[in-house]
This record gives sequence, C-alpha cells and structure tokens, in this order.
Amino acid sequence: MESMGEVLRSMNNPALRLRSRDLEHELLNHPLVLRLRSDHPELEESRLRLHVSRLYQYVEEARNCANCPGLEQCPNDFQGHYSKLTVESVGGFPDLYERKTACALQTAKDNQERIRKRIRSFYVDERVLSEGYDEIEIMGKDPRRAPAVSRLFQYIKSTKETGLSTRGLYLYGSFGTGKTFLMCYLLHELAITGYSGVIVYMPDFIEELKAIMTDGQKLKETVDTMKDCDLLIFDDIGAENLNPWARDHVLGPILNYRMNRKPTFYTSNYPLDGLEKHLSFTSKDGEEVYKGQRLMNRISPYVDVVQLVGENQRGGPS
Repeated sequence: MESMGEVLRSMNNPALRLRSRDLEHELLNHPLVLRLRSDHPELEESRLRLHVSRLYQYVEEARNCANCPGLEQCPNDFQGHYSKLTVESVGGFPDLYERKTACALQTAKDNQERIRKRIRSFYVDERVLSEGYDEIEIMGKDPRRAPAVSRLFQYIKSTKETGLSTRGLYLYGSFGTGKTFLMCYLLHELAITGYSGVIVYMPDFIEELKAIMTDGQKLKETVDTMKDCDLLIFDDIGAENLNPWARDHVLGPILNYRMNRKPTFYTSNYPLDGLEKHLSFTSKDGEEVYKGQRLMNRISPYVDVVQLVGENQRGGPS
C-alpha cells in the first residue's frame, strides 16, 4: 500500500504537491515524531518518509487521546486503541512498525469484563453485581455495620495474601442491612484476584428446581457449577419454601462436596440456630429434626459467623 505522501506527490496539481510537502515537513517536525527520531537515530529519514501515513495516524490518534471524549465516543479507527510505533530491525535494516494498543479506558473495560465473566449468578439481580464499589462508602454508610464490614475486608485481604480458605462466612442480620451487597463486593474483589464465584438467590433457586428436576442435563450442569466454583454464596437462605428433594438431593450433595474443599458463604435473616429450625421443616414432610441437623453439620463447622447490624437501607420495616 502506498503511503499518504506518495499518493499526494503523484497528483498533477502543483498546489496539492506543494501542500503535501508542507504537511510532510510539518509532520516530520512534530514533537512526537522528533522524539521518535531522537530515540531511534538509526532510523533513516527516508524510511520515515515511506511511512508518512503511519506517522500521520500516530500523531492524530495521540491528539485524540489527549482530548479523550470517552470510550464510547472514541474517534480513533479502532475504538479504545491508539497507534503505537516501534522500530525493529528486519534483515539488518531498522524500520517503522505500527501496533494498535488498548488505552487505559479500554483496558479497564476489558478487565471489568474478565471479572464479570468469573462471576455467575442464579436469580440475583444483575444490577447488584454491576454496581460500583467504594470501600470508604461501604464502611461509612452506617457506623453500626463497621464490625461486620471489617471482618469482610479482613477475609478478602487474607485470601488475597494467603490463598483460598476452606472456611466461608455466615452473614446474618435483619432486612435491608446490605448483606447481599457486601457478599457481591467480596465476589468482585476476589474475582479481580482470579477466583471464580457463584451467587444463588435461594427462594427463586428452590422454586426453579421444581421446573428443572426432570431435565437431568440442566440440573447436573447447575449443580456442578455450584460444586466446582471457588466461591459459592447462598443468598437469603432461610427465606425459601424448602422441599425434601431440594434439601436432601441438591443442597446436601453440594455442601457435602464443598466442605473441606472450597468455601461456601451465606446471607440470612436467621442466626444459625434459627436456620437449623428452618432446614428441619419442609412443606411436604413437616418437621424432620435429624435431617435439619444433618445439613447444619455441613454448614456451621465451615463458616465464621458474622452479624450485620444496621439500618434498613431499603426504607421499609426491619
């Protein structure tokens, strides 16, 4: 492909030829190009003149980036990327090469997308997972939450420093105190480190199980996803309308597989003893104390209990 300079110089119009020479001179003396020439004195000017179009795009895109209108309005040829020039020697002769390089905004977007892909949700509002997180706001929103938030921060810090523990957290408290939000923050922070996570809204999950129980493949894929992820959160456990099959043949095997392997987390309005009573009662078989205790033996020894005290952020009754 001919360079811009060659195309312009080939025109018969003397005015255009003169203008092309002026543009070329201006381009070769642009501060960015002068810096490139200073850094690579081995690059002959004749090679630069062969790549006037590359130099032009390099300068234009640098100007666009200096006046960045935001990622969505990026005017560069390849949105979110700019031209980066390098000098490489091929066959003993230095020459100019161009590579498209992601800008900081594009890199941040790509990183967020990678983080998002590490987190799966079942029946949890995606808006909760996509909200921004401000640690100062999380800590300062309600001073009564400080002990629980500090414990959560400590868990995240410890995991980043020493790796995944087999113990999770059991976060309980009254309605609207931010339990789900805090667990989503934990997932997000540890997804940055590279861990995969799943959050499951228990009331809807138990209802959905009734629909997929006859679809063996879908049920297996769902259960395997929960078994194998690094971090599993059962959100609002205790609020579901439990049935014996879901408790004994889905929830039980998932917890049995994960204990002593990977951490499981919970949010609930119940303390542990209240959750045990809930798990002991099903809509079909009534109270089955032994089965409730059996499931709790897969929960309580593998979590640190954290009570979240605070104001109802939703504005309703606590």
